[in-house]
Amino acid sequence: MRPLKIQGHTRPLTQVKYNSDGDLLLTVARDKVANIWYSHNGERLGTLDGHEGSIMSIDVDVQTYLVATGSGDGTARLWDIKTGTQLFTWNTLASTRYVAFSPKGDRLLLVTDENFGCKSKLQIFNLNRETPTKQSEEPVLVIENQDGPKAKYMVAAWTSEGENLLVGLNNGEVKKFSLSGEKKGEAVKSIKAHDEAVSDLQTSLDRSYFITSSRDKLAKLFDSESLENIHSYEGQAPLNSACITTVKDFVIVGGGQDASAVTTTADQEGDFKSKIFHKIFEDHLGDVKGHFGPINTLAADPKGRSFTSGGEDGFIRLHHFDPSYFEFYYDIERRNKEELAAAN
Repeated sequence: MRPLKIQGHTRPLTQVKYNSDGDLLLTVARDKVANIWYSHNGERLGTLDGHEGSIMSIDVDVQTYLVATGSGDGTARLWDIKTGTQLFTWNTLASTRYVAFSPKGDRLLLVTDENFGCKSKLQIFNLNRETPTKQSEEPVLVIENQDGPKAKYMVAAWTSEGENLLVGLNNGEVKKFSLSGEKKGEAVKSIKAHDEAVSDLQTSLDRSYFITSSRDKLAKLFDSESLENIHSYEGQAPLNSACITTVKDFVIVGGGQDASAVTTTADQEGDFKSKIFHKIFEDHLGDVKGHFGPINTLAADPKGRSFTSGGEDGFIRLHHFDPSYFEFYYDIERRNKEELAAAN
């Protein structure tokens, strides 16, 4: 596996994200700059400057036209990815801890934190794509946390048609909120997914299932419709992020002990590794080392060519898969592949 070590931030990474074609990589950290890179060689394409506090989250729409960022400065911002121009600013009062475009790119979700006297909220805005500098400052839907800081909203994702939200909470729950019909804005399903806070939630490419991670050292795969737990993966250390690969049936998880909890910040001591598991058989297939602190965020290339990790050490590690990665199969997988080829 060929890693590219990229240094574009001065503080710990908070999120890494690919665009839908997988040719661009977007990164944010606890500094004030968002970076955009070419994923094939790690060359920086540009930066998005304007936030006055730590940037907690970033997303890019399916057309690779608009970028959204959320920050601890009490704002979420909309950008033109081609020019780096800031198009609009939403004043959220509280810190914006997560942003996500809807599958069609016509709506934007903001997850705001429980601070500055504000309750944690899910806020959805309709987007004016024709005139992106003229957005509504009022959300079309607000879902406010009524259960206090111990059950605040942490991370969220849209389902395939944008009719529901999957939300991970600080108390380890995952809730499914309806965005239409009689139960609009209500939690229609809820499960206790983890014993500790849900640190990440990422969907599969078709959004039919999703993976969560937690400081309880587990990552879990769930069905998006029923919220049934399909598979589980034990990380051996607190997990901060998990992602699902395409092309191959793998998942990748990452985290590690806090530096203050170990005697040294060496990788072997803190378990600062990206761990690869087989998605179906749950086997631990291998580790990818390199970070000198906990892994805070992971993302998989939608086209299946690479994955990226962002660490507490401030480094981005972009890993391109070797041919041997694509050639690896269990015997049963190889037989199924051969039978399918023969049938065609």
